[in-house]
Parts: sequence; structure tokens; C-alpha cells
Amino acid sequence: MPKTRLAMNDDTTPVSAPAEPPRFDAPETRYVNRELSWLSFNRRVVAEAENAAYPLLERLRFLSISASNLDEFTMIRVAGLEGQASRGLETLSIEGRDPQQQLEAIRAELAVLVARQQRVLDDLRRLLALEGIWIATIEDLDKKQKAWLQEYFENDILPLITPQAIDPSHPFPFVANLGTGVIFRLKRGKRQADLVEMVLIPSGAPRFVRVPGEKAIYVSIEQLIVQFASLLFPGFKILGDGLFRVLRDSDIEVEEEAEDLVRYFRTAIQRRRRGRAVLLELDDECDEAAEALLREQLELDEAMVVKTSGMLGLADLATVCNEPRPDLKFEAFSPRYPERILAHDGDCFSAIREKDIVIHHPYETFEVVVDFLRQAARDPAVMSIKQTLYRAGDQSPVIGALIEAAENGKAVTAVVELKARFDEERNIHWANELERAGVQVIYGFTEWKTHAKVSLVVRREEDGYATYCHFGTGNYHPVNARIYTDFSYFTADPALGRDAAKLFNFVTGYIEPAELEKLAISPIGLQDKLYQLIDREIANAKAGKPAGIWAKMNSITNKGVIDKLYEASAAGVQIVLVVRGICSLRAGVPGLSENISVKSIIGRFLEHSRLWAFANGTDLPSKKAEVWITSADAMSRNLEHRVEVMVPVTNRTVHDQLLGQVMLANILDTERSWRLEPNGQYERMRVGEGGFNCHDYFMDNPSLSGRGKALAEHEVPHLSLRDRTA
Repeated sequence: MPKTRLAMNDDTTPVSAPAEPPRFDAPETRYVNRELSWLSFNRRVVAEAENAAYPLLERLRFLSISASNLDEFTMIRVAGLEGQASRGLETLSIEGRDPQQQLEAIRAELAVLVARQQRVLDDLRRLLALEGIWIATIEDLDKKQKAWLQEYFENDILPLITPQAIDPSHPFPFVANLGTGVIFRLKRGKRQADLVEMVLIPSGAPRFVRVPGEKAIYVSIEQLIVQFASLLFPGFKILGDGLFRVLRDSDIEVEEEAEDLVRYFRTAIQRRRRGRAVLLELDDECDEAAEALLREQLELDEAMVVKTSGMLGLADLATVCNEPRPDLKFEAFSPRYPERILAHDGDCFSAIREKDIVIHHPYETFEVVVDFLRQAARDPAVMSIKQTLYRAGDQSPVIGALIEAAENGKAVTAVVELKARFDEERNIHWANELERAGVQVIYGFTEWKTHAKVSLVVRREEDGYATYCHFGTGNYHPVNARIYTDFSYFTADPALGRDAAKLFNFVTGYIEPAELEKLAISPIGLQDKLYQLIDREIANAKAGKPAGIWAKMNSITNKGVIDKLYEASAAGVQIVLVVRGICSLRAGVPGLSENISVKSIIGRFLEHSRLWAFANGTDLPSKKAEVWITSADAMSRNLEHRVEVMVPVTNRTVHDQLLGQVMLANILDTERSWRLEPNGQYERMRVGEGGFNCHDYFMDNPSLSGRGKALAEHEVPHLSLRDRTA
């Protein structure tokens, strides 16, 4: 722990008495608000859009991602707080704010963040124009281009849109969630009263139209509607117009008495599209009368309206990012197929039987997970397959493999999580497809989400039945697996197979496992296991033994886990956390957490893998340390309201790969890392000469096996946690 130094005068007499030790009784001194921490994370995403070292279209993609993140945050988190505030609830956040206080703080931060996004867009538009890609206004175009746009509007847009008058005989139309439209104030003849008309942009219409030509010119559809409004309203004088966008409450609360979850969610998805409006976005030139009408009809107060001088709906810029300009994108990267399985001629079971395997996505391909299931589907010796499905994607080869297995006569059970937010409709579709093929589909618990990522294959072999398991930190989603960093752990360990079978029995039949040999499962014991492991480090520190914790996760908000880590820090346990997103823990605060450091890695890939490592009486990294991978973040929802698994990694090779390569490379990274300072702010770490980029490292060394030498060049193997945090 750091030593306190007294300022000395010339005759070595202390100038002042030691200050009173700081007190951390009040919640605001111990914790960071979850929502404000999330906004801090999204600021780091916007910073990637400002990163001049990135190709321009990748910077635009980060801007689009930050906007999409903000939409979801508004539809879920802000909507929830607004609902609590409107009902007069005084539920306090971890640091002691009530809903209204949180909303005030959030809105202040949002205003700054939205303005920053618009400034970034202005810069990127200018830079992209220099490269021949215009995100243009119609005024920028020549006569020929405008003529083409008018023809396009008449032939392709006019048939799609429907002007709707708003008056006593034409009620205010419904605007769906994320709906965008233009509202016009019109007049026909001198004596007639003004008329208000609304044009909603169909969700299936392209947001940006690409003008033919050598340059890539993109014009937003709302500009076309405004520019050519006279074709839509012949004989009318247009007095004013305004662009708007509506975000609605999109959370779905599951009622415990719901008798049929599929039917309930089908109805709930429809309700979500019509949820309570929580935000109205307007362009700052919106006609005043139109704005007043929108506020009134959507029942929004002033705090729920945002006006901007820039573009609305920046998430749609993802369309422009698809422009075929490889020179303005990251260099193409192809994930590697695991050498261990290739050495067994592609036989997954033979490779796993020989030794446990860890796959590091996206550097190593997700295709191996699909091949594992396909081989199980086609292998006559395989008797049964059990599989959890949280997010499977639109075109899911995993679903295809399970259907093939059922059609081949195998006993297939799929636990499909209907409550996976924004994937409910897709998951209902896949559940129907699986059931039609003869798969036994289970929807799990009504009150808990099944978030664990597990495959269990039972195979008949010469010496009896053998179990092969896949435990993942990420979803069985082939698209996400190309951009999310995750672990796939394959094992034939019989104890893990028995535990996995008990996990499935718990989800499918409510049979709570009385005794587990290796796995820890939430919500019935995972949190307690974490506490036990942290307590052991505390005991070792107090006994003068080496003590340390390394952990990697997406978020940490659970008060119990945070307090336990504070307790460990006070005992002298050295703790390094790699937390990509929300962090309600305060790091490096003297008297509270001086032995805890926190960093966030934001870069080309989205850090999603979750890992805990405990020194176990040795210096980290150490072969004797205890390593666990998990599907759970350190959040109350994961530890108390979801079915999750935490898996001990005892195989020596996999242990060393995860701890001595993956985890250590994340800790050593400087070029994509942000350090959490004691004041709660994040600061970029060193970039450039002497820095280390863990994403580049793993792209250059995509197979975990035999890569220690490369890390050794960065003085990794001999670095202890004590040295690192001294």
C-alpha cells in the first residue's frame, strides 16, 4: 500500500499534523451512478470516431454505433427512470440518487454528448468529401443530380409515403418507436385556415439514397420529402416544415402469471412498438406550430424534447459505412481455424478427447462451434444434444445444425430465451422452426433469463457414454462472433458434463442442483462462490502471502461484489479490473480502493469475454492461480436474476493461455485502453511508440497455442501483479 509522506521544513519538523483519514460512509463517495458511467462509456465510443489513426469509414461506423447505443439507452434506461419518476417512486440508485435526480444528471450529459456527435459528423463529412464520399445536402448538388433525385422521388418514394392531414376529422396518426417523419404547415387560398399534414417515413424505405456517379453521394430521404414537397401537395403553399423522430419505452416486463410465454411476447412486442413516448427529437428549424402540436399529441414535457442543428438518427449512417472503399476501412481480417482440430483431420470430438481446447473469438473462427454441432448432428454415435440459445441471429447455422440433428433421430433439447431484449421476435421464429423439426423447445424460467451459453453432447463410445461440453462467454451468434471478443471452451471432463446436465435439468424441470462438482450457477450460488474466492485472497493478504485478483468483464454494478473488492483492497490484495462498459466502483481512491486499478478497452473489436483469476497464494500470472470463465457480468441482474455459469479452467494448457496470454495482453494494452482515475474520469493511456495493442497482437497471433514467445518480447511472462501496480 502507498506510504504517507509528510511535508518537511528545513529542520525536518513536520509542517502539519497528519490529516484525518477520509470517510466513505456516504454512498456518493463509494459508488458511481450506473447510468452516468454508461454515458462515460459511450463518450469513449465517440472518441473512437474522433481517432485520426482510424480509417474514415470506420470512424463513421463508431459514430453510428454510439448513436445506436444512445437510442437503446433512451428506450430502456431513461424510459425506466421516467416511468419511476412519473409514478412518484423514490427508489434510490447505488450512489443515492432518486429517479428525478438521475434524469436531471443524465439529460445534462446527453445534451453535451449529442452536440459532440454532431461536431464529429461535421468533421467526418468534410474529410469524407475529400475522399469522394459526400453525405450531402441537396443544395450541394448540380442540376443533373437534382433532376435524378426528383425522378427517383416520383418513381420510388411517392408511392411509399402517405400524407396525413391533422384536424378534427383526421386524428393525430400513430408514430411508431424510432419513427421519423416530416410535419408540414400548409395553406391553400387566402381565406382558408392553415392545414397541418404529416408524412411518416416508412421503416422499410432507405434512409439514404445514393446518387449515381463516380463520387459516392448520399442524400437523406427526409431531404427529398422536403425538397419535393410541392409534388406531394400540389396547389398548396408550404408555410413551414420540421423533421422529427420519436423514441418510445421499449422494455418488456414479464408477468409471472403469464400462461403462455410465446403468446405473451407476441402481444408484448406489439405493445412495445406503441409504448409511451420518452423522447422527441427535432431539427432546430422545425416550424413552431408543428413543434407545439407534436409536444401536445405525444404528451411530452420540455425535458423530453431535444432540438439539434444537425442530422437526426445518426445510427442510420451505418448504410454509408457499407460503401465499397477498402482503402477507408480496417484492413481485412480472416479468423483462423484452430490448429488443434485441423491436426485431428477436423474431428472435433477426437481433438477435445485428447485435451481441452479454448477458442479465442474473433481471432479464431466461430465456425468451429458450428462444426462441433454439425458433427454431433451427423455422428451416429451421438445420442443427444442440449443447447441454450440467447441470441442466434438472422441466418443461424447453429439452428440449422440442431434441426439436422433432430431430423437424424437424435434427442435434441433447445432452451430458447424469449426475454433476450430486441431479439424476442427472432427467437420466437427460431423456436417455431425447431419445434417443427422435432426439437424439444424449452423457454426456461418466467422470472429469470437463461443467459448461460452451454452445449452438451452425449456420445456412445467403447467404454460407455461420454459427454462433450462447450461453455461460452458469448452468444451463439455468427455475426457477433466476428466482432465480439469471446471464449469458447471445449471439454470432455466428466465432472463438467455431469454439472452441465444438472444445469439443463434446473432450467427444463426446475430441479435445483443439490451438489455441483465444479460449476457455479447463478442465481443459486455463483455470487457466493465469488465471495469465497475473494475472501481467500483477503485471508492470504492478511497472512503475508501474495494475493491478487485479475478480472475482465463488460460491467460491474453489483454493490455486494464492489464492497467485497473494497474489503480486499483494504487488506492489501492487488486488483486489476478490465471493465469495458459500466463501472460503479471507484478505483485508486486512497482509503477506499488504492489497490484497485480499472481500465476500459475500446477498439476495433468489442471486448465481451469474462474471466476471473485469483492468485491463490502466488504472484499473478501464475500456474497455481485459479482461473474461471463466465457468462455473467458483475451486475445484480446477472448474479441474482439470470441463469449463468462460471466454469473453472483446470486444464494446464488452457489455464496458461487464458491467464498468461489473453488476460495479460489485455492488462498490458495501452493503445486501446482508458484508465479510470480516482476522480471518476477516464484518461487515455499511452498511444504510439512503446505502446501495446492487444487487438493487433491477437490478429497477428490468432492461435493461442505456442504464442508465449511473442508476449515475451513485451516482457510479459515475468511481470507480477505487484510489479504492475506498484
